[in-house]
Amino acid sequence: MKITRRNFLKGSLATLFLAGSGIPVYSATKAKKNLVVVMLRGGMDALCAVPVIGDKDLKKRRKELVLEETIKLNSDFSLHPILKGFHELWKDKKGAVVHATNIPYTQRSHFDGQNLMESGGKIPYKEKTGWLGRGMKVAGLKQKGLALALPMPLLLRGVPQNNNYFPTKGKLPTDKVLSLLKNVYSERSEDELISMLEIIKSRPKERSYAADDLYSLANEAGKLMKETDGPRVAVFEVGGFDTHAAQGGVHGTHSDCLKNMDLIFATLKKRLKEEFDNTLIVTLTEFGRTIKQNSGLGTEHGYGSAIFMGGGLLKKNQIYADWPGLKKKELFEGRDLNSTIDARSVYASAMSTVFDIEFKTIKDKVFWGEDLNNLSDKLFKT
Repeated sequence: MKITRRNFLKGSLATLFLAGSGIPVYSATKAKKNLVVVMLRGGMDALCAVPVIGDKDLKKRRKELVLEETIKLNSDFSLHPILKGFHELWKDKKGAVVHATNIPYTQRSHFDGQNLMESGGKIPYKEKTGWLGRGMKVAGLKQKGLALALPMPLLLRGVPQNNNYFPTKGKLPTDKVLSLLKNVYSERSEDELISMLEIIKSRPKERSYAADDLYSLANEAGKLMKETDGPRVAVFEVGGFDTHAAQGGVHGTHSDCLKNMDLIFATLKKRLKEEFDNTLIVTLTEFGRTIKQNSGLGTEHGYGSAIFMGGGLLKKNQIYADWPGLKKKELFEGRDLNSTIDARSVYASAMSTVFDIEFKTIKDKVFWGEDLNNLSDKLFKT
């Protein structure tokens, strides 16, 4: 079968990246804080995951996709019934959602959108580092990064030694792998490449996991992050959200993807135990889906989406939104849920909270002084 971008987005497996381990930045009296980012590739449909209750415009445009069975969260919003793990977090006041949000990208290309959601910029491919990598650099988290995939995602680039570990099951990287690394990191100097390869060779080779075994990946992440000197940052990638056809309602392609996301939340909570109170999980996606279903009972690329959040660092369980409405005049370009909150404000506030750095410092050094709002006191425990 020819591998197209759409096939890749539908079939891409989950991967896990861990970073920021072995860094003695906390005293014995100050708890280590963890940040987990779950990238939902393909464009997560917020109106399916967290539908607004009783909206006639939504029902009118999604006759075959409207969820008849949902979990009520508050008087305005409900939750997709597949998200049972997240609902447990909600009931425990450790789950929240930022709705009608997105990065400042209004086009509909997966290539461009995913580049910008990771870089945090506004012009595709202009930035060579990721917002999380830059944030870690500001926080001094630049040692002993571990990646269980190849290549390192743009989101984490920008931190010295945040290089790749390729699971080789006890063997040193082959010439083919080394050649691939040289191609991937062609912009690096020869000295940098040699240093990176030495780091890879020095890493333990026993950690190798099936990329589609989400439970094992999340279980291992929780196990390692629970350690006092373990990783402080984890990044998951889950693909398949590009649901142009047969999206489904309670069951279907999109609900399967949401179930994968839910498994990560639930497994991390179970594995981290008491350390979950010092952890923050946030999701990241390139855009949302259209409010209107198409002829294939799917949805097209849209604009506004939502951010799922979990962990004990949340201020409370809430749907945080400046809701734009779903009437045609309220939609972006007359077709999409509008975005009224810059998602980068959420991520900047999250890093400020977890890394204990002033929001202004994050805004200036990570997001180039962009006009972002400090949402720390509204969303997180500060």
